[in-house]
Amino acid sequence: MLRRVLLSVFTVVVLGSGTWAQYSSDLCNWKGSGLTHESHKKDVEQVYLRCSEGSVEWLYPTGALIINLRPNTFTSSLQHFTVCIKPFTGSEGANIYLEKTGELKLLVQDGEHQPQKVHCFGLDEGSLFIEATPRLDISRKITGFQYELISQRTLSDLHAVSDPCRPCSDTEVLLAVCISDFVVKGSISEVTADPEQQESIINISVDKLYRQKTRIFQPSREGPGWEGHIRTPQECGVKAGSGDFLFTGRMHFGETRLGCAPRYRDFQRIYQDATDKGLNPCHIITD
Repeated sequence: MLRRVLLSVFTVVVLGSGTWAQYSSDLCNWKGSGLTHESHKKDVEQVYLRCSEGSVEWLYPTGALIINLRPNTFTSSLQHFTVCIKPFTGSEGANIYLEKTGELKLLVQDGEHQPQKVHCFGLDEGSLFIEATPRLDISRKITGFQYELISQRTLSDLHAVSDPCRPCSDTEVLLAVCISDFVVKGSISEVTADPEQQESIINISVDKLYRQKTRIFQPSREGPGWEGHIRTPQECGVKAGSGDFLFTGRMHFGETRLGCAPRYRDFQRIYQDATDKGLNPCHIITD
């Protein structure tokens, strides 16, 4: 029944009103205001963004938006990309749906506040349909979110988003070494809690730096090596302790997210077995 109601709303909005397109000047971010078309509250505005990451910010939402996301690469297939969106803290004023051929799937309900909640879907599953919630006043409301387009090549990392506490398989560990934003050998020096975000902050002492795309890990202030921190959900129950690990992960919405993190001795075994069988997807120098 709910789906039929939503579809009726969508049909009325699209067929009973005008639709116009808007292209973002930087192709990554869009910011607009419902007040600019106050007299056209039933209009649907089309927004086209062509970027691997960016944001959408809609002030005083009225009517509806359709956000069309595309990768910034020349490809005809959308099946090789996954979209993840993360609503801004305090985002309200509209519902966010996934829409394809008139069918709506609710992703984020107006006023839903779940810290660090990320919603992911295949790019070929549809566009984002954002419908303003009817209101009698024009009090300041902002609906907004960050988005990322992730290639299938990095989907082994996506368990850090969809199932962050699941241990990685041997195959995922080997692939993570090749495609992660950072790969380091080190130990956990401290774990602190961020109750507001419901996350654990893992402070890492790094012995060996294999790769980092940005300056995630800085030279240690207390001796040789590097130091830095990685975030992971509190529910994973990470504790400080002895032993070396191979930490991998990626930057996700501006934060360093933990990916695969086997004990280093287990990684050495996995890597050597793959090397002996000629199955390593890439090569690094192990101890």
